[in-house]
Amino acid sequence: MAKYKSYNYSQTVMLPVSLEDQLMSGTIEFAIHTLVEDKMDMSRFEERYKNDETGRSAYDPKVLLKIVLLAYARGIFTSRKIERACKENVVFMALSCGQEPDHSTIAPFVSSLQEEIVPLFRDVLLVCDEMNLLGGTEFALDGLKLPSNASKKWSGTIGNLKRKQEKLEDKVRQLLKAQIEADRKEEASQTEHEKRKRQAERLRKEAERIAKWLAKNEAKIGKQGREIQSNVTDNDSAKMITSHGTIQGYNAQALVDEKHQVILQGEASGSGQDHHHIPPVIDEAKKNMKALGHDENYFEGATVTADSNYHSEVNIKKCVEEGLDAYIPDKDFRSRDPRFEDLKERYKGKKARKYSLEDFTYDEERDRYMCPQGEELRCRAKKIRHRGGKLYRQYVGDPGYCGGCIAKRLCIKRKKGDCKYLMVLVGEEERNYSKEMIAKIDTERGRELYPHRIAIVEPVFANIRTNKRLDRFTLRGKIKVNIQWLLYCMVHNIEKIVNFGYVTG
Repeated sequence: MAKYKSYNYSQTVMLPVSLEDQLMSGTIEFAIHTLVEDKMDMSRFEERYKNDETGRSAYDPKVLLKIVLLAYARGIFTSRKIERACKENVVFMALSCGQEPDHSTIAPFVSSLQEEIVPLFRDVLLVCDEMNLLGGTEFALDGLKLPSNASKKWSGTIGNLKRKQEKLEDKVRQLLKAQIEADRKEEASQTEHEKRKRQAERLRKEAERIAKWLAKNEAKIGKQGREIQSNVTDNDSAKMITSHGTIQGYNAQALVDEKHQVILQGEASGSGQDHHHIPPVIDEAKKNMKALGHDENYFEGATVTADSNYHSEVNIKKCVEEGLDAYIPDKDFRSRDPRFEDLKERYKGKKARKYSLEDFTYDEERDRYMCPQGEELRCRAKKIRHRGGKLYRQYVGDPGYCGGCIAKRLCIKRKKGDCKYLMVLVGEEERNYSKEMIAKIDTERGRELYPHRIAIVEPVFANIRTNKRLDRFTLRGKIKVNIQWLLYCMVHNIEKIVNFGYVTG
C-alpha cells in the first residue's frame, strides 16, 4: 500500500518575506528598481501635487512607474491586471513596498505622462550610452502596425458617416413601425416586444453618437490634400493594411542602433504610409542625442537602412540633408537584382500585356488622349503632379464607359477601378532623389548593406510584440498611444542594460 504525505488546503500559513530580497541582482525588476531610484529624475512629478498642507497622501510616482514598467516587461498591459499583480505577485509587492494602487490610479498615471515620458526615456538612453551600448555608426528604421482601441466599423468619410447615421435612424423608424403594427394585430409576444425595444434603443444611441461626433469634427485631410477616413472612437488612428489583415490602428516607428539593438527614438503615428516618417523621427532622435551630451551632427555619416515603404522624395531628401548614408530601396529593386534572376524565371507567370502609353493616341489640338477602344481621356487639370521626382500630367477616362469596357482588364490595373488614369511624363525636377537612391541601392555595397536592416530592427519588434505581448494599444488618442509605445521602448532598452551587466550588486 502506497504511503503519501498528507496535505490540507484549509490551513493558514504565514510566510516571512523580505521585500528587498525579492529584487535579485541581474533581474529586470532589480534593474527597474535601481534605474528609477538612482538614474531617473523623478522630481519632474512634484509640480503635479499640491497636497503638502491639505489633502490625502498620494502614491509615489516612483512606485507607480516601477510596477508599470515591470508589468509591461511581463506582458501585462491592462490596469486591472496590474492592480491584481500588486495583490498576488510577490515581486510586484516588493516593488510597490506592499502598497496596492488600484486600476483607477494606475490608468490615469500612464495617460498623464505626456510631459515626463520623453525625459524618462532619455534617462534610460543615457545609461545605455554610459555603458557603451550605442555604436553610433549604423541604424535601421521600421514601423510596427498595431490595432488601436477602436473599431473599423466606426470609420468613414464625413459623407459615409452621415449616410450611416441616416440608415440607423431609418432602421429605428422601421422597428417602431413594425412594433406598432404587431401591437395593433396583437401578434407579438412580450419577449419579441422587449427585443425590438432593446434593438431600437441601441441603434438610436449609435445614431446619436455619430451625430454628436459630426457636430464637433470636420473632414480629416491626408498628406495628398484629399479627405481620408475618420474614426468616431479614435480619430487619430487610421485604417492600415498589414500582414494580419486590415486594422484600425497606429504605426509605431522605432529607430534602432545596430550595436546592441537599443531604440534611440520611438513615435506612434496615425498614418499607415511611411512616406513622410523619416524627417520627424530623425529630428527627435537628434534631440535625444543632444540631451545626452552629443553633438548635433551625431548621425552625420552614419548608415541608415529602411524598407521600400520609406522610398519617397521627402524621406530621401531628409537623409541627404542630414548627411546620412541611407539605403532605402524602391519596390522594384529585387527585379533588378541578378541574384534573383533564376527565381524570376521560375515563378514568371504568363500575363496578358497591359496597355501602355504607346497604345493611346494623342490629340494635340484638343489636349486629349484616345484609348485603343475609341474612348477619350481628358486632362484632369492643368496642375502638374510630382511623383518620384518626375513631373507628370494626368488624363482620366469616363467611369461610365471604362467600367463596362471589354478591355478593362488590359487597361485598368486596380480590380475595383472604374476608370483609366493615364500618367504622361512631361519633365523632371532639378534633382531626382529617388533616381539617385535607385542607382545607389543597385550597387554592390547597397545590396550588401540593405539586408542588415532585418537583423537590426525586426528582432526588436519580435521582442515587443511576442515576448512583451503588445498585440494592440489599449489607450486612445495619439498622445496617449505614444506614451504607451515609449514605455515599451524603455522596457526594451532596460532589458539591454540587464543583459549587458548593469549594476550586479
